[in-house]
Amino acid sequence: MSNDVTLPALGESVTEGTVTRWLKSVGDTVEVDEPLLEVSTDKVDTEIPSPVAGTLNEILAEEDDTVEVGAVLARIGDAGEAPAAESAPAEQSAPAQESAPAQESAPAPQSAPATPAQESAPASAPAQESAPAAASAPAGGGQDVTLPALGESVTEGTVTRWLKSVGDSVEVDEPLLEVSTDKVDTEIPSPVAGTLNEILAEEDDTVEVGAVLARIGEAGAAPAAESAPAEQSAPAPESAPAQESAPAPQSTASQPAQAEPASSPAAEAAAPAAQESAAAPASAPAQESSPAPASAPAPASAPAVAAASTDAGSVEGGGYVTPIVRKLAKERGVDLESISGTGVGGRIRKEDVLEAAEAASKSAPAPASAPASAPAASAPAAEAPKVSELRGTTVKMSRIRKITSDKMMESLHGMAQLTSVVEVDCSKIWALRNKAKNGFQEREGVKLTFLPFFTRAVSEALAEHAFLNASVDGDSIVYHDSVNLSLAVDTPKGLMLPTMYNAEDKTVGDHAKEIADLATRARDGGLKAQDISNGTFSVTNTGSGGTLHDTPIVPSPQVGILATCAIIKRPVVVTGPNGEDVISIRPMVYLPLSYDHRIVDGADAAKFLQTVKKRIEAGAFESEVGL
Repeated sequence: MSNDVTLPALGESVTEGTVTRWLKSVGDTVEVDEPLLEVSTDKVDTEIPSPVAGTLNEILAEEDDTVEVGAVLARIGDAGEAPAAESAPAEQSAPAQESAPAQESAPAPQSAPATPAQESAPASAPAQESAPAAASAPAGGGQDVTLPALGESVTEGTVTRWLKSVGDSVEVDEPLLEVSTDKVDTEIPSPVAGTLNEILAEEDDTVEVGAVLARIGEAGAAPAAESAPAEQSAPAPESAPAQESAPAPQSTASQPAQAEPASSPAAEAAAPAAQESAAAPASAPAQESSPAPASAPAPASAPAVAAASTDAGSVEGGGYVTPIVRKLAKERGVDLESISGTGVGGRIRKEDVLEAAEAASKSAPAPASAPASAPAASAPAAEAPKVSELRGTTVKMSRIRKITSDKMMESLHGMAQLTSVVEVDCSKIWALRNKAKNGFQEREGVKLTFLPFFTRAVSEALAEHAFLNASVDGDSIVYHDSVNLSLAVDTPKGLMLPTMYNAEDKTVGDHAKEIADLATRARDGGLKAQDISNGTFSVTNTGSGGTLHDTPIVPSPQVGILATCAIIKRPVVVTGPNGEDVISIRPMVYLPLSYDHRIVDGADAAKFLQTVKKRIEAGAFESEVGL
């Protein structure tokens, strides 16, 4: 008996996904909840687990196929059951058997002593040599490693770091290099076992999906660059001596290339010599010497460049940086070698660079204040505007930016949106946070910001005012039975809305910890499908950037979003101890609420905002922050 593996629902409004990689092959034994494949959607990249234990009998969706939610991806049978797809490979292997003689004879023309074979079949020998290479046969010159599809609409990627060098032995699925795209940073595994013969894409190169990144040959085989000149000159009998002598210059040239950054003058001096030898008459000795300088630098310089780039981007603990972070570090004047990455696997994140830049700016004023006699001279340098590298350029919209754009336009034009605002006195939570923040961070391991106080008050108010914790379904209004807050998070890839489930049942401390966790995983790419689904109301903290006022757009199908703007100390009129009006300096904040006027009236929105206002101004959260 077999069981179908279908594509599950991967988020609200997600209707399809693209198969990016199969983690299991036909005939493999799988356990319950063991990952079977990886799927990419316009909202998340995730793994699909096996619903049952057994044997993978059939794969119905190949890599790069786009399938709809509910479509059958594979079939799993009882453990030990014969795979259903065994007959298909048998049929496909019939033509391969016919070409087997050609593959067997291929090594003969490739070796130097095989000139008789070349003379007897000059027309067919080159064809036999190229056929195994094109088919990536084990006996051929190597198999191409291409850039796979890394998600829907991803057309290119940037090589951030090579994990292997030319000549290294690799195993199947062993990581070869790291690639960064506009949606994901990932490792590219080796499709076969063997030796890395050639690197065709250097670090920081941007390559298209399907482009060849490297070539891998048999374990112990000579690098592909050595055999390339021989293959090109195979029809000519003069190539035999060149083929025999090629390994010697290759082996001697590879070691100086490792130290190329330190001996660049020697390399420059060797370049004219190589050009002179290339311009010499086409004699046999010249043919023997020319392949060495022509072919050796290509594979030999790759590890040198890789080593230099890796050193530039590496930090203690094996951390590395993506081009985006590297550019940010250059703009802020941050030395990457001095940063310890806090991301997955020691990765340096945008936040690490910003924290290092902020720490440097805090320490800078001390020496700058010493020369008190020339304050005017230092001021212009500090205030010099930075020119963006984007000026005058045209760039393609990233996938997340495109999705955000479409959703915002759909929400804005699909409902009657209106914004109401209240002003809130934050004196109580200001004092409470100052009193509790140090002990809270030591106890919980996260900072106590103002946002958890607002999300806690909003959650309580939504439980009372259900008309804002709702959604429109055709001609019906769905009032949700729990408060699932969507929290707007600014990430290097764009805006994301991870979800805090059952927020009304959690304390301020719980809110603080979960907000920090969701924000970190959103920026590091650690969110799963359920983490960005099923939101019933949204909160966006625009005040973190100093915004005084905002009119946020409601994300459909929700009907409300609250913005928490900047808390600013300013003079306000308050009631004195004897009931008189007095002017007092208070930390004040504006709370704009945007809502769908089709089902939420202005009076209802005002009632909700007043409930939030009273809860914040009362500030009775002592027990929830450990006081």
